[in-house]
Amino acid sequence: MSTVSSRSLVRVLIADEHAIFRAALRRLLEFEPGFQVAGETAGNGEVVTLARRLEPDVLLMDIDTSGHGTLAAVRELSGLTHTCRTIILTAQLEEQQVVQAFRAGARGIMTKAAPVDLLFKSIAAVMAGEYWVGRERVADLVRFFQSEPHEREDHRPFGLTSRELQVVQAVVAGYTNKEIAARLGISQNTAKHHLSSIFDKLGVSNRLELALFTHSHRILQHGLLAIQ
Repeated sequence: MSTVSSRSLVRVLIADEHAIFRAALRRLLEFEPGFQVAGETAGNGEVVTLARRLEPDVLLMDIDTSGHGTLAAVRELSGLTHTCRTIILTAQLEEQQVVQAFRAGARGIMTKAAPVDLLFKSIAAVMAGEYWVGRERVADLVRFFQSEPHEREDHRPFGLTSRELQVVQAVVAGYTNKEIAARLGISQNTAKHHLSSIFDKLGVSNRLELALFTHSHRILQHGLLAIQ
């Protein structure tokens, strides 16, 4: 029997057009200590109304065919007085839609084929104020960013050193601290120190924010030493 108090339960709202998927998701959450299903809906049309009334902590929402209805709902939800953290669950998502989802205010995104434990980890992450995006999705997001044309700038941005620029390049490519250390010939502690310095200089708090910041400020348009 769960020892989690009702006050600490994470209240989840489910929005998906498929009844079988909603039922399966509800069952998973109801059998996992620490979660409570606040409600469910078959469409995105009423999700904002339900979120206002039920005040869930997390919304698990499927993306519609065009994506426009979902993104509009996410934007509206991000403006609610009550904090409702949206995680988009989808069978397949184009890279441009990933960017649009985060810009609209989504806190996480993952495929419906992901392991169940990642679902619970994603909820824990967004409840802690972080974003959730798998390593593969971060790499895809960065490839999308890097494919967009930008004018080249010659100055070094935000006071980052050459080594810090290399670390930025490695982080947004999806490397772990251990892999960065091995490729740059430095210790893991040094890699962590560089990453902490980068976060401070850029005013970001996690790797996803670093990837988004890197794109919007064209940081990787500067000449970098290759990471082998």
